[in-house]
Amino acid sequence: MFSLFRQAVVTRAFSTTASRSSDLSKLILVGRLGREPEVRMTKSEKEYVSYSVATTNYPPPPPGPDGTRPESKTTWHHIFSFNPAANNFLRNLQKGTHVYVEANFELREPDPTADPNSPYGQRQIFLRHENIRVLRGPVQPTEESPEESS
Repeated sequence: MFSLFRQAVVTRAFSTTASRSSDLSKLILVGRLGREPEVRMTKSEKEYVSYSVATTNYPPPPPGPDGTRPESKTTWHHIFSFNPAANNFLRNLQKGTHVYVEANFELREPDPTADPNSPYGQRQIFLRHENIRVLRGPVQPTEESPEESS
């Protein structure tokens, strides 16, 4: 009798109800720091660090109908860290450091009352720092002696 009841129950492979414990929006970046990380303060006097990572799409896009290949493009990503332990580490990184970054991704809709040409009047991507690993230090310029350059 119970086996007939079990067969009649239909299970679904997905649910339409929100499950906040398993939602995730993460961005992984591998690129170079575009500038030294900056320590800033929020309006409520909470310290945070802001830094930028540059990524380049490589290999470049395929050739167009005329046979020319478009240039690779660099994209700048601005990341914010509110974690005090991570902030201490970030302060010591230098511009040009090759890094692996994990960040939470949040899409913010524009403010309808703001000027459409201002940042608040446009859709924004907010990246909150989660993890960073240094892959390589910054590229150091090589100094040539006058004898080697001639």
